[in-house]
Amino acid sequence: MALSLAISTCPNDTFVFHALVHGLVGGAPPVEVTYADVDVTNSAARRGEYDLVKVSYAALPGLRDGYTLLPCGGALGRGCGPLLLVREPASDLDLAGATVAIPGELTTAYLLFRLWAGDRGPARVVVLPFHEIMPAVAAGRYDAGLVIHEARFTYPRYGLRALVDLGQWWETDTGLPIPLGAILARRGAVDPELAAEWVRESVRAAWADPAASRGYVRSHAQELEPGVVDQHIQLYVNEFTADLGAEGRAAVDTLLARAAALPDPG
Repeated sequence: MALSLAISTCPNDTFVFHALVHGLVGGAPPVEVTYADVDVTNSAARRGEYDLVKVSYAALPGLRDGYTLLPCGGALGRGCGPLLLVREPASDLDLAGATVAIPGELTTAYLLFRLWAGDRGPARVVVLPFHEIMPAVAAGRYDAGLVIHEARFTYPRYGLRALVDLGQWWETDTGLPIPLGAILARRGAVDPELAAEWVRESVRAAWADPAASRGYVRSHAQELEPGVVDQHIQLYVNEFTADLGAEGRAAVDTLLARAAALPDPG
């Protein structure tokens, strides 16, 4: 029976899961993969739709009853956090009256934004697919945009500037890496220990032969230049991808504890 997997088309996900998706991990079942934006997978996981699924760490508290967090395969690191962007030239943003485009209310990016902003606002948030945020801010439709993924490398070409690097803010404030995306295994559908070993083996295979996944990765990142694809992988696939370890778990625990102390955004 095939294992259902939901990941994004981002280079770090396709790089990490290439071997598993293509039947190159010994002992793993066949995989049926769905590619979707993280805001979509966060919602799908709430409905229990996939056996293995990539979600935002911010969504984890609402998913623990149905899923087990795997200690590998996700995105956690340093220097890789979301950015709050505004148009050039722009003065400091008045959050209290601003409309900010975000990639999803359950994303870690939005959680970090709320932790950073505190009582300052914003007046309104609008959810957009992450690839639509920079063009929308550049066109003046929104006062600011919260971006993730490869936008770190491409935002200047839209005439935008980073008002704040929320990852840098988090690292300075906590001394910990930034927990962004997690891999979950659905309870009752897959043994989490087996699933973790399959994912780790897929990570090992990706590192052992990076060229093997290149065509697959680039076929799902057609709008990205090869250099940006390589930067993306180097930034988001790191030692925490192979295993969270004590530091990674401390980062997750700290993020979720701070999230639990926030008032309801609604």
